[in-house]
Amino acid sequence: MRRPIEPGTRLWDETGLVTFPLTTGAAFALQVMHPTVGAVVGEHSVFRTDAIGRALRSVASVLTWVYGGQEALTEGDRLRSMHAPLKSTVDGVTHRALASGPWAWIILTAPYAYETGARYFSRHPLSPEDAEAFYAEIVQVARNLHVAEKEIPPTYDAYRKYFADMLDHTLVAHPTAYEFLAGTRQVPPPPALPRLFRPLWKLAMDVPGRVQHFVTVGTLPPKARATLGLVWTDRDERALRLLGFAVARLLPMLPERLRYLPIAYEARRVDRAQRALRKVLARRPV
Repeated sequence: MRRPIEPGTRLWDETGLVTFPLTTGAAFALQVMHPTVGAVVGEHSVFRTDAIGRALRSVASVLTWVYGGQEALTEGDRLRSMHAPLKSTVDGVTHRALASGPWAWIILTAPYAYETGARYFSRHPLSPEDAEAFYAEIVQVARNLHVAEKEIPPTYDAYRKYFADMLDHTLVAHPTAYEFLAGTRQVPPPPALPRLFRPLWKLAMDVPGRVQHFVTVGTLPPKARATLGLVWTDRDERALRLLGFAVARLLPMLPERLRYLPIAYEARRVDRAQRALRKVLARRPV
């Protein structure tokens, strides 16, 4: 059954944090390692020419899934309709965006991304009980996005086995994954940026690009890094954990307006206002 995500869930509390984009890179890389997703994205996505725009639209869509209320269901319908005509033929094999397994895989990279984000960038990593409850919330998102029930592992333990099997038997070193990873390191300028300012863009995005690329590679599963031939040393792992330690301790110190991305902040503000109104109404004279 499709229904919006409710306030008070862990998805509601954590999806919209400004740290959320840190692990979206690994999720997207895992998605395009799937032969079908990689083929369709490689042919139809604008991530090579408008990486910032694509990222902003993708993050806004994900935030709508969680914070949009009834609009979340409309967004699921919109995405389904938008992807329906997309297909790509490679070596005589036609890959369709809405094939049930690949469509499910796109959403089912989320539990891994959330668990990894909590492990590195939160002071409260997921316990086994938390992970099971959190997975149930993501399953609801999958249903809202029309993922076929047969493609959804019924429990978190079943999901972990499914994820390991995908790493071992389905994901490949897809050219689209390498192109995406290159784009995280050297972020292409927005298409509308005048040529005169492009050297400044390259300079300004050098450090953010290095950080995003580093975090994306570091938060991939070791098996995925091995498939892609990416090097990750013990020193790299220590540096990522140090970065995560700093983020996990600095983030709670920020005011809510800066701690959350705009869609999440506004949804949380509106929810508080509605709860306050209900309290006032409950105390009104009758």
